[in-house]
Amino acid sequence: MRWVLLTAIAPVAWGANYFVTREFLPADHPLYGAVLRALPAGLLLLALRRRLPRGAWWWRSAVLGLLNMSVFFVLVYVASQLLPTSLASTVMALSPMAMTLMAWGLVSERPRSAHLAGAVTGLAGVGLMVLTGSEEMHAKGLLVSVAAMLVSSFGHILAKRWSTGADVLTSTAWQLTAGGLLLLPVAVAVEGAPPAFSPPALLGFSYTALVATSLAFVVWFAGLRRLPAGTVGMIGLLNPVTGVLLGTLLAAEMLTVQQVGGLVLVLTGVVLGRPVRAKRPGGTRSPALSAPGGGHPGEPSARDPL
Repeated sequence: MRWVLLTAIAPVAWGANYFVTREFLPADHPLYGAVLRALPAGLLLLALRRRLPRGAWWWRSAVLGLLNMSVFFVLVYVASQLLPTSLASTVMALSPMAMTLMAWGLVSERPRSAHLAGAVTGLAGVGLMVLTGSEEMHAKGLLVSVAAMLVSSFGHILAKRWSTGADVLTSTAWQLTAGGLLLLPVAVAVEGAPPAFSPPALLGFSYTALVATSLAFVVWFAGLRRLPAGTVGMIGLLNPVTGVLLGTLLAAEMLTVQQVGGLVLVLTGVVLGRPVRAKRPGGTRSPALSAPGGGHPGEPSARDPL
């Protein structure tokens, strides 16, 4: 349960980040917005670990950085500007299904019935919470948000498959730094000189880089190493819950009966998708395995700080 709670920090921080991006960050600089999210966070974590990639981790860091940081950050930035916070975060609720199916093919994690039941229950809850017809869907924003969900789901499962050989903090630092460096020349070429940011924008970028990126990705990838991908996907349903609650609280709106019912269903889905512990002969319970046959594709080493 400890890793479930720690992993939950990530979707809560990401759900809040939709609101921060929409309300405080410039709408016409998604490339610089993504660079300023990835590169400072990556350099901070790299300064803490002081390790450079070795061997295959040079190209792995580039691939994962491109998927999980460069492409995903740009897409989610655009989606946050085009869609209301609740709708932008809702699309990410499709990630449990995507991650469960991708994990089946990439890391041989056969989905449990609890994961599938939790995904269906959570999606039903999200539908009750935000798909009320009160907000006009922006077609381009919806497509961009779906693309962000698919890219991040694939990138996160790929990170789980390649988790050996580097601890969570180090591999996250490499991905963020690589993603920021890959995107920086593109931002310069497309958007020109960096824009001048207002004090609220600087505060927004500080939250985005430090909390929604540095902290959130470390605990998320740590959770992916220790929990089944289906369980992590269930925890990700807290993303739209956070988006809806923040919008409601900050806008001083009352939660409707429909939204309360949806919230209950989403939390039920998270509980259904929690890791199962198998009983040992002596009556104690052993940690859940995330791969059939007792193997764990991403088992962390004893020196893994997370």
